[in-house]
Amino acid sequence: MKILRNRTLNNLLVTLLIIASATGLYYLASSHTLQKDMTYAASNSLSEASIEVTKQLNGPLTITVYATEDDARQGNVRKIIGDFLSLYQRYKKDMEVVFIDPQKESAKARAANIQLNGELVVEYAGRTEHITQINEQVVSSTLLRMAHTQSQLVMYLSGHGERKLDGIANFDLGIPFGAKLKQNGYKIGSLNLALTQEVPANASMLVVTQPQTEMMPGEVDKLLRYVDKGGNLLWLLDAEALRGLEPLAEKLGLILPPGIVIDPAAEQMRAPTDWAIGASYTPHPITRNFDLITAYPDARPLSWNEDKDWQRHVLVEAANRGWVSRSGKAKFDKAHDTPGPVIIASALQRNIADREQRIVVVGDAAFLSNSFAGNGGNVDLGLNMVNWLAGEEHLITLQPRSSKDSSISLSKNQLAIIGLGFIVVLPLILAAWGALLWWKRRRA
Repeated sequence: MKILRNRTLNNLLVTLLIIASATGLYYLASSHTLQKDMTYAASNSLSEASIEVTKQLNGPLTITVYATEDDARQGNVRKIIGDFLSLYQRYKKDMEVVFIDPQKESAKARAANIQLNGELVVEYAGRTEHITQINEQVVSSTLLRMAHTQSQLVMYLSGHGERKLDGIANFDLGIPFGAKLKQNGYKIGSLNLALTQEVPANASMLVVTQPQTEMMPGEVDKLLRYVDKGGNLLWLLDAEALRGLEPLAEKLGLILPPGIVIDPAAEQMRAPTDWAIGASYTPHPITRNFDLITAYPDARPLSWNEDKDWQRHVLVEAANRGWVSRSGKAKFDKAHDTPGPVIIASALQRNIADREQRIVVVGDAAFLSNSFAGNGGNVDLGLNMVNWLAGEEHLITLQPRSSKDSSISLSKNQLAIIGLGFIVVLPLILAAWGALLWWKRRRA
């Protein structure tokens, strides 16, 4: 009886221990979430850039999904969108997702001006935006736009054949650079100094590209006054004459040696030798965590006079094994050419009128042009420059997540070998193993 009583007590204690352990595990599981994306291309998680964007949104965010419960072509649209948006809800706990059936509640859909099944309406800080294309790049870019604390106006100099930030010609900067600026919440406007008294005070920065005709002294005076007052400036230079902008270079202490940059590294990448390749960048908010290659066609070198007023930071240095060629020939001439490395882009800043003035000078405007902006990380670096000039360096540039190749390409011979192995060789091996086991047991 005593042994039976001890066993009963032990069984009771074990049962209580199991219950207590299960209860503790349930509490931990309900209180602490642990998720791990094991998919090959990390398709069930957000990029670091998107996670950072959610941190910029202070305050509640509401996303209303206008989708039917089932779609003949797309299936369960609500579940697809809901699962995707839940990736953002992991990092933004005050994000609310509301579903409305546009067929059953057509009045609400009309009031919201809904055009498509599966359309999203994002509401944040009193602002509203519609999303019709559901992917991480689009959604995160929308949230990034809404994270802007104020409307930023980017103006570009016009009136002398300069490149346009909203132009569509190959020479212009509108696609994709200008379009990206608009997508990220910036407003774009042109400025003709011959028609205006001064650079508008509400301009966050002024973009100056190469004039194709001579600027009048009065226009240049207005530009210099803008700089003297602490205006922010993005100056994109081509390897051409300055056409009246010499006083601006002098004010910034900028020296522009003649010639273009020749970079042998470009030839190794099957690019023209008169392209300079940017692959490593000095530490600066513009280049922080930036590891994309950039390309600069027909870039001109930059150098500076000593000036204690300005703090200068090299952003892009290229052509370590290259040189500055006055003739443009892809062969180094000791008598006339200057060996690299070569500074292509720099940032300047100083304190003036109780504020920090910021200027970026790039010895190549073509790198953001419609013809060449698609090379490497050109647009991303340009956006970083604008964000820094606007004082919005906390707004990161979203890098499109590169999808890993999950498909396997096999030749006919490889397929034949694999098929033969599974259909003939593997069954023979298993049959031989079985026969060996049978023979051993029979002998035993």
